[in-house]
Amino acid sequence: MSEYIRPAFAIILPNLGGIAGGFITKKSIPDWYENLHRPSWRPPNYLFAPVWTFLYSSMGYASYLVWRDGGGFDGDAKLPLALFGTQLALNWAWTPIFFGLRKMGLATIEIGVLWGTVAATIVSFHPVNTTASYLLIPYLGWLTLASALTFNIWKNNKDRRD
Repeated sequence: MSEYIRPAFAIILPNLGGIAGGFITKKSIPDWYENLHRPSWRPPNYLFAPVWTFLYSSMGYASYLVWRDGGGFDGDAKLPLALFGTQLALNWAWTPIFFGLRKMGLATIEIGVLWGTVAATIVSFHPVNTTASYLLIPYLGWLTLASALTFNIWKNNKDRRD
């Protein structure tokens, strides 16, 4: 039974922060975000929740694979899992910074640090479980888009509260 519980827990955990962030985001979209100058190339709002659900689930499963194949927190997986936890905390922090505090400049810096931490996580996952590192590549791709979007919104809305 634990062969199913552990991966399920690993998949659910990242989504919990995403769900919490969704409550913050939902409140800010109509009265703030929709009134910002946003680029024409931004994805439609309805895509963010399903994309993040897929990405959180993929990254959670990837962390499980590394935990399983790398000897848990006492084995070769120690550093990769520490990086994973760091990037997850940074990921969860972006939403309250951007949508909650409406600090677009700080969110731009934070997402840049997040991007670097995710890249380091991918590199550290690779020797432990190659599939796990590949599972994080779509996340890095979406994060690249989100980083460009965050920067663009900050650049084009500097006159707003930040």
